[in-house]
This record gives sequence, C-alpha cells and structure tokens, in this order.
Amino acid sequence: MVTSIEQQYIDLHPKSAQLYATSKDIFPNGVTHDTRNLKPFPYFAEKAMGSHKWDVDGNDIVDYRTGHGGLILGHTHPDIVKAVTEQMQKGTHFSASTQLEIEWGQRVRELMPCADKIRFHSSGTEATMMAFRMVRAFTGKTKIIKFENHFHGWHDYAMVGGGALGGIPEETMSTMIVLPPNNISVVDKTLEENGDIAAIILEPTGSHMGNRPIEPKFLTELREVTKKHGVILIFDEVVTGFRASKGGAQEYYGVTPDICTMAKILGGGLPGGAVAGRADIIDMIQLREDPEFNSMQRVGHNGTFNANPLCAAAGIKALELLATTPVNETTDARGALLKDGLNDLLSRMEIPGCASGLNSMVFLRIGVDHECDREVCIMTGADLIKREDPVREHQFSLALYNHGVDAGTRFIMSAAHTEQDIGDTVEAIGRALSDIRSEGLI
Repeated sequence: MVTSIEQQYIDLHPKSAQLYATSKDIFPNGVTHDTRNLKPFPYFAEKAMGSHKWDVDGNDIVDYRTGHGGLILGHTHPDIVKAVTEQMQKGTHFSASTQLEIEWGQRVRELMPCADKIRFHSSGTEATMMAFRMVRAFTGKTKIIKFENHFHGWHDYAMVGGGALGGIPEETMSTMIVLPPNNISVVDKTLEENGDIAAIILEPTGSHMGNRPIEPKFLTELREVTKKHGVILIFDEVVTGFRASKGGAQEYYGVTPDICTMAKILGGGLPGGAVAGRADIIDMIQLREDPEFNSMQRVGHNGTFNANPLCAAAGIKALELLATTPVNETTDARGALLKDGLNDLLSRMEIPGCASGLNSMVFLRIGVDHECDREVCIMTGADLIKREDPVREHQFSLALYNHGVDAGTRFIMSAAHTEQDIGDTVEAIGRALSDIRSEGLI
C-alpha cells in the first residue's frame, strides 16, 4: 500500500519515474551507487549550485548530501570551476609527472599532522586497500583489526564485518578481526593473544561519518595500546579529513595516527584519494637497490588516474581555500545553527530525540528519550534499534525530499549553506516530522 508520503513523492517526480524505468534495465536496481537505492524510485538530479540542486522535475532542493561529504565548498564553486577549466585547456593526462602533483602533496602535508609522505589514488576504497597492503608489507603480519559498522570502502578486506559479502573468499575474511568500538580492554586483550596483527583501522569520529560515534578518549587509548604492542594505527579520514578540522580528526582530537587515508574533500569535487603517514611505511612502495625486496616485499602501485592533472588542479584549489579562508569555521557555525534549530524543533513538537554530531556533521536521532552532549551521542541495544527504524527513516527521507531538503537523517554541511538555508531546512523538517507522525511512525 502506498503511503500519502510516497504518493506525494510520485506526484512530484514524473520525469524521475520515467528515467528509472529506463535505468533499471541498464543498471542493477537502476542505480550506480548502493546508497541511491530508493523506493518507489530514485530521484535524478540535473544541476547544482552552491547549497542547492535541482532534479529533472525542476524541484529546488537544499542539499546536505554534498557529494557524499566531498563538497565542503558547495556545488560549482567558482574558483574550482576556474581551476578545472584552465587545466582542461592544458590537458587532462600527460602520462608523466607534473608540478601539480607536488603542489597537491605539499598542501596535504601542510594540513595533515601524520603526513610525512603521500601516495595519491582515485578513491577512498583504493586508499584503504593500499593502506592494508602497506602495513602488511611493512610488518610482515597478516591480520588487521576493524570495528563493527565502520566503513572503509567496498574492497574485500574492508567489507568484512558488514553485509553484502558475496564473492569474498573465506581466506580473505579470516585476515580481518572485527571488534566492538569504545572498549579498549577488548582491543588490548586481542593484541595480547594474537601476534599476527599488523594494524588497527577506524573512522575516528565513529562509523558511517560519525553516525555511531567513537568516544574521544578511545582514540587516545588506541594510540597508547597500539604503541605498546607495536601495531600500526590507521585513521580512515576519507570523510573527516579537512572536515573535522583543517587537519582532520587527528588534529581536532590531538591524536596522530601512523598513517591515514583520505578522499572526498581532497579532490575538490573530483575523484581523488591518498594514503599519507610515516615515511618508513609509505616507502614500502619505493624501489630499492635490492631485487629481492623489489620482487617479494615491495608494494607495487600503478593507477591510470593517480594524481592526474585535472583532479590535482581541483584538489590544490580546494585545499588552498581551506587553508587560507574560513571554510571550516563557516561550516562548523552552520552545523551548530542547524543542531540548535533541530533540538528546539524536537522540543516544541514533543518528539523524543536529538540532533548531535561533530562540527559540520549533524545527525538527527528520533524516537528515543535520552541524554547526550549534542556532540557524542552513543546509544546501544534496544535504544539503537528503536532509533534506527528503517521504515520510519525511509518515510522521513521521502517526506523531507518532498519538502525541498535532501538529507535523510544525516546532514553534511558546506560553506555554501546560508542562515536562510538553515531556517528553511528546520521548517521543512518540521513538516516532514508532521507527515510521518500522521502515518503513525512517531
């Protein structure tokens, strides 16, 4: 049975429905990214500028997906457009080293505390895959610890501990150890009992961009316990790099990992990824005057679009703007304004829940009465299940889109969001909450 929310969505998006009828015969589920699966059908975007995007049906939408977190400057930032356009006229691929890649690397090193050396890739998935290869080659050990629900891309090793495990050999899965987060005793015990662990990786703000937060003290504890056991600590800063602060979560929390992975903001809106960290680990790629090492221990790394001039130009400009203008301060202020507005809204509507999150990453949690500091909001057990009701979240996301906001319950801010956008968003969320209340979901 179609809900009133779904019917409104169908009525507002006839052209998207037509495009979906075509796309579902070309792509699995009619989409090219798992998170774009949406019932009754996904919306199709046509253009974007600043904090807004427009779908093919002409609906003006305030966008908090922001390129899956990559567009901290907003859509089509004029300086990025200029940099990419100028580089397009010079060339997009020279099959050669360029001055641009040096400048891009220098920008990363100036901002990220752990970045002694860097290797560029084209995505976050490639970056974490390379990080795993590096730490295994460096230590001679095979196992890596990750934490429940933490996302590190879609390659075989990273997917262990999640769903959609088709095609991953048992032998591969056996090299990964999945532990609960925020419990240093379990980590310490695991390291004591297993001498074949090369590294620990985590999203430093918590799984799925901080939706299930990490306690800040756990990062300090991890740094201490990994040093004690001689295990490499990896921060997956694909999302948090240049967003949690200019120097990522590692700068924000004052905990420096051995290496980190980056993507999203790194590429200025174009594909770009990187592994950065201790020179002795990153140098596992470096050729030596040692044929045996080069053949059996060195980590080989090609990649057609590694540090290509077009992505480098966009990345350089994005990191320059982050370093020299108040991008982070603006996004953080907008995040605080949104959190305040949403918490006030929940109180006025007498809906249990909160808006919380770190700086420019805001999460709306509804359905559970609880106490938190509005930054780190940790729920477990029955409260977590109640909070993450998939039926309610689906209907809320559709309702919110019907009212002109693309976010779901996760809001990733950009510097292009205005105070007017925030005010309009709070009003739209109020209407969406009323819609799902009418459906009996809160």
